Amino acid sequence: MTEHHPPGLDPARLRAHLDRERPGLVRGELSAELIEGGRSNLTYRVTDGTSRWVVRRPPLGHVLATAHDMAREHRVVSALGPTGVPVPGTVLLCEDESVLGAPFYVMEYVEGTPYRTAEQLAPLGPERTRELVLSLADTLVELHAVDPASVGLADFGRPEGFLERQLRRWGKQLDASRNRDLPGIDELHASLGARLPASPAPAVVHGDYRLDNVLAGPDGTIAAVLDWEMSTLGDPLTDLGLLVMYSSQRHVPGAPIATTREAAGHPGPEELVERYAALSGRDVSAIAWYTAFAYFKLAVILEGIHYRYTLGQTVGAGFDRIGALVPLFVENGLTTLRKG
Repeated sequence: MTEHHPPGLDPARLRAHLDRERPGLVRGELSAELIEGGRSNLTYRVTDGTSRWVVRRPPLGHVLATAHDMAREHRVVSALGPTGVPVPGTVLLCEDESVLGAPFYVMEYVEGTPYRTAEQLAPLGPERTRELVLSLADTLVELHAVDPASVGLADFGRPEGFLERQLRRWGKQLDASRNRDLPGIDELHASLGARLPASPAPAVVHGDYRLDNVLAGPDGTIAAVLDWEMSTLGDPLTDLGLLVMYSSQRHVPGAPIATTREAAGHPGPEELVERYAALSGRDVSAIAWYTAFAYFKLAVILEGIHYRYTLGQTVGAGFDRIGALVPLFVENGLTTLRKG
């Protein structure tokens, strides 16, 4: 009888590989379940009945090697292990595609909850919700305080011209999914280009830093920061801008976007910025630019999803509503830039 296993991970092959590379680690037969997948990397929970681990691999039928570079993700999580940044411990990286059909890495399982909606935060109550969201800012300060060279990440990215490249890259992404008139999006792109701030000293940036990319431990503190696939060396304020954007965004019914702003006790964006500034000592006077850039980036990502939806390439709940959201993010971006 063949053992049922999730697509993309054969537990017997994984077990044989772990027995070779880390003898004695696994005690019993392995079973696996997919925790999450989709356009992003696939994440599985694996257990031998006693211990638990997490396996990350690229999506099935992946084509963009750089976008799903397991070695990069494994490298940054391993490098941050000894620092004050909460990350899962790494077990091993396997770049031999014959094992699971793609490169993958294994890390320790961390107990915790990813909060995606205000409803999920409600049982915590206002006080604990407030503490948890404020600790997002604290943990970001901790990440940006890491000296890249001291943890072996001096060559992890090209910080010079980082913002220009980011703006160019997302402009190209937008051009690749143009199939309708989007009032204001070119104005937003041009305005961002005309007002590029001078970046502070480079830091390790997460690239997708928000509440549902961290695990909150049972005590309400951050147990682990996850999803490092966008990480690089660059302008740390891009992470803060993204956090501000997500913590400003009100919930749009039916939209598949994580928003927690309406939860009782949730601190406002101004408080998160003040907290970050006070703890990091960084000048945050240009935060409106970084927040507007985060709106632009999300508008481009959503327009790409909408474009694929119109081509019949995306199925699932809520995708039919994404097209209507894009103008909202464009407008928010323009308003943020104008108000400064």
